[in-house]
Amino acid sequence: MNATLARGNSMTVKVTLIPGDGIGPEVSSATVRLLEAAGAKIEWIEMPATPVVGRRKGETEMNPLVEAIRKTRVALKGPITTPVGVGHRSINVALRKSLDLYANLRPVKHLPGVKTPFEKVDLIIVRENTEDLYSGLEHEIIPGVVESLKVITERASKRIAHFAFDYARRMGRKKVAAIHKANIMKLSDGLFLQSIREVALEYPEIALEEFIIDNCCMQLVMRPERFDVLLLENLYGDIVSDLCAGLVGGLGLVPGANIGEDCSVFEAVHGSAPDIAGKHLANPTAMMLSAILMLRHLGQNEVADRAERAIHRVYREGKHLTHDVGGKATTDEFTSAVVDALE
Repeated sequence: MNATLARGNSMTVKVTLIPGDGIGPEVSSATVRLLEAAGAKIEWIEMPATPVVGRRKGETEMNPLVEAIRKTRVALKGPITTPVGVGHRSINVALRKSLDLYANLRPVKHLPGVKTPFEKVDLIIVRENTEDLYSGLEHEIIPGVVESLKVITERASKRIAHFAFDYARRMGRKKVAAIHKANIMKLSDGLFLQSIREVALEYPEIALEEFIIDNCCMQLVMRPERFDVLLLENLYGDIVSDLCAGLVGGLGLVPGANIGEDCSVFEAVHGSAPDIAGKHLANPTAMMLSAILMLRHLGQNEVADRAERAIHRVYREGKHLTHDVGGKATTDEFTSAVVDALE
């Protein structure tokens, strides 16, 4: 991954904590409570993430937050509201661009006790995070006609391919699936696919599969267990990662990370749910699992394993689950059950 992996698990590390808004502070507090109970060696540096619109329309000032993350090199972030169609630029996107968090990592695994049509899902989404249509290069040609530019580069494509294959090798995964639409977008997706093919030659023990994006979506909702690691461009990855979350019960049960060469931000991938904020109904599982992903990134694997086993035990028993997964427990009651389940 990046240099932060070199930190051993015997030292206390500083981590920037961004509680977010909506239900963010509730799930962040629950997660910090679990990590402290599990014995994580972390000193939290809490930072707000309230967007400040700058002089230029749509500009969001991120400097204090960005600098804090650059100092600690690792952050745990709660959900932050982004207006749709109007208002300030997405803080999530701003962080990714400012810190060059080029790899979006989202493991998707079925939790014991959660009733879904599929109970053998165990896959990893690796999404290129810096270009494609998300470059934001769009303009109005004439009234009523807008053009958006899709940017694909060999450098970014090979960089994310190396990340995916390195991660697959480290995690003992056997297959990487390149997801594309090169049959239609022969130059852009063609470059992405060719770049992956070239990188794959450096990892002979890992099989390379290729799927056109629409076929991939069909296969995912029919036989998701056939997939191992999925490697996608930015837009496809954004859509497919949410689709995969739905296979295991929704965004509230899936961790996420945005990783760069120097910094990494671990975050719950769901929204800020302002409609239930302050009602103690939020499920902190996604935030907790993201923190566990962060612990492994930091080399605190034993603590990560303890926390994950406790979460699985609570879900397996099914007595203290939150409303979104069929239970009646509050955020605090669920968190207490997980803490009590620590070995």
